[in-house]
Amino acid sequence: MVNSQQDYISVTALFVVNLLNYVDRYTVAGVLTQVQTYYNISDSLGGLIQTVFLISFMVFSPVCGYLGDRFNRKWIMIIGVGIWLGAVLGSSFVPANHFWLFLVLRSFVGIGEASYSNVAPSLISDMFNGQKRSTVFMIFYFAIPVGSGLGFIVGSNVATLTGHWQWGIRVSAIAGLIVMIALVLFTYEPERGAADKAMGESKDVVVTTNTTYLEDLVILLKTPTLVACTWGYTALVFVSGTLSWWEPTVIQHLTAWHQGLNDTKDLASTDKDRVALYFGAITTAGGLIGVIFGSMLSKWLVAGWGPFRRLQTDRAQPLVAGGGALLAAPFLLIGMIFGDKSLVLLYIMIFFGITFMCFNWGLNIDMLTTVIHPNRRSTAFSYFVLVSHLFGDASGPYLIGLISDAIRHGSTYPKDQYHSLVSATYCCVALLLLSAGLYFVSSLTLVSDRKKFRAEMGLDDLQSKPIRTSTDSLERIGINDDVASSRL
Repeated sequence: MVNSQQDYISVTALFVVNLLNYVDRYTVAGVLTQVQTYYNISDSLGGLIQTVFLISFMVFSPVCGYLGDRFNRKWIMIIGVGIWLGAVLGSSFVPANHFWLFLVLRSFVGIGEASYSNVAPSLISDMFNGQKRSTVFMIFYFAIPVGSGLGFIVGSNVATLTGHWQWGIRVSAIAGLIVMIALVLFTYEPERGAADKAMGESKDVVVTTNTTYLEDLVILLKTPTLVACTWGYTALVFVSGTLSWWEPTVIQHLTAWHQGLNDTKDLASTDKDRVALYFGAITTAGGLIGVIFGSMLSKWLVAGWGPFRRLQTDRAQPLVAGGGALLAAPFLLIGMIFGDKSLVLLYIMIFFGITFMCFNWGLNIDMLTTVIHPNRRSTAFSYFVLVSHLFGDASGPYLIGLISDAIRHGSTYPKDQYHSLVSATYCCVALLLLSAGLYFVSSLTLVSDRKKFRAEMGLDDLQSKPIRTSTDSLERIGINDDVASSRL
């Protein structure tokens, strides 16, 4: 069924898994200084923890995408979540003289998460259609800012309560056991293309393909909207992933410097918890506002609502995503230049930067479902993830840590550590501008790619029919007969 009660129950379970996914990613960041002390590692090796996780996440994403387009997606997710939970739990028991084993187990976490992150969006696209799909994707991606913020808070505070940073990591594994049971009991495998078929009014709607995997890849590469959106998202993920990983550490160094300490290791645990709490709250609040406002702004522009009547456009999604990246750049730059003068100013700039960077979270996948055939979506999403993480937040934390180490020349003074990390992240401003430009490019190709999608789905006979003025993913491209106006 499509848009049914069973679908809402299933997507609730998927949302909880996605939320826990991002909580787990950033519990380590919430206790990073303790991890560095425990294993006696530098900034570059501290960044490598996130990098090895994301490398395995990337490598297995195409594999899971291939399997997701051909086999039962529910059980692919369940097996992956099981691997993820075992690796998370195991990594928390690694002794101090075996940092390499900690890295190996954190890389296994990426294998589990790859199975879920690449398959869940295609499940949702087969459960919902129209405006409900757009709304569900917006809510589903609330998990990114909320989970990331909770990760900082949970990791740091659980570590303080128990006196061991390892428990800050284990807590997500314990919660994950409950979530895996929910996946088994409450999710199901929908028919591929069911939502697209339900919105079609022609008997000739095509929801199956006879193309090979290589032919699918060629078709995807010839979809310029997908290519431009992928690289635009990659540049933005480099920035958001790097800042999410290093910014709590940067603020701890700044706090230790302002307190006149000779080493950030001497910073009181209450101060570290306060940093995690404030940064987590800012990430959660800014992310929620960004996702909601970005999605609503896109809807208003597509519908031509109220003051946006003269700006009405079907290209709203990439324009809003690019606009968010463009607006985030100056706030990030101001925070870098003047953050050492005022911690309050730094927090404010981080809040606005995160808010604008999160404009795109609810828009990317919803937009791409309108240009990619249902039988290629898992594959497309897997390469979207592969590229964005390979050149984004997989390499970002390690590269920034490496540059920081080179700048401070081994100094452990909080002032030097603060300035070295901030100086290393100046490149992020340029990457935000690049991201904006690439999203604007995708806005130029979106309409033509939607026409190609419609033709492949066997909807050419509907081209003469007008298209509803709404944000519905497939209603916008002419699959529904309850329509009002034509703009393509």
